[in-house]
Amino acid sequence: MKEKIFTFFEDVAKEMQKVTWPTRDELMESTRIVIVVSLIIAAFAWVVDFAVSEVLKAIL
Repeated sequence: MKEKIFTFFEDVAKEMQKVTWPTRDELMESTRIVIVVSLIIAAFAWVVDFAVSEVLKAIL
């Protein structure tokens, strides 16, 4: 059992050496995109929620 655990962690270390990590600029750009898209989706959800609320108020 111990041998399997050690082998697993050795394999993890080998795979982590193969990972290509993003540069700072790539990371900043991706972060900006995520924030902007999140704000757009939040604004859309707020508009839809407001519209549905108003329609329901008018009906009831």
